[in-house]
Order: sequence, then C-alpha cells, then structure tokens
Amino acid sequence: MPSDHPRNEAKDAAINGIPDIEALKKRHRELDHQKVTAQAHLDSATKQLDQLKNEAREQYGTDDLNQLREKLDEMKRENEHKRVEYDRHLARIETELRKIEDDRAAGPQA
Repeated sequence: MPSDHPRNEAKDAAINGIPDIEALKKRHRELDHQKVTAQAHLDSATKQLDQLKNEAREQYGTDDLNQLREKLDEMKRENEHKRVEYDRHLARIETELRKIEDDRAAGPQA
C-alpha cells in the first residue's frame, strides 16, 4: 500500500543502519587524512633509516644488522679487557704508593 508521504531515503537509510552520503564522505575524508599522515610518517622513518644506514656504513663499514651486532659485541669485549687492564694498572700504582709511604714512615736507614 503506497504512502501519502514522499519517502525520505536518508531517513530510511539511517533507520536501516546504513549511513547517509554525508556521513560516508566525512568518514572518507578522515580516512584519507589518516592515510596522508601515515604516509608522511613512513616517509620520515624511511629517510631516517637511510641516514642511519649511511652513518653506520661510514663509521663501521657496514649497515648489516648482524655484522653491527658482532662489532658491538667485539667492542664490548675490548672495553672489558681495557677496563680490567686499567684496574690492574691502578692497583700497581696504589701498591707502589703504599710502598713509598711505608718506606717514608720507616724513616731514613743509616
């Protein structure tokens, strides 16, 4: 049975759970904005990665992550060795200083 009132398609669509065209356009604009923002972040991150890779190649001769990890491990071992040697050197200095102080405290030997 036909209605005496003209149909309001937007109202019918909203009632049926389908958004109207303006809501869809707004959603599209928001998604497009998110896409543009995401692309800008990706471009920035890619540029930063390229810069870091260049720096790694200049400083360490490679930008390969596994090789850089190996170099880092090697540097840590070298630093540990140097730290141990430095500690030994300081201990020798302290021993020598104690000997000098002990000799001085004992006074002159005649």
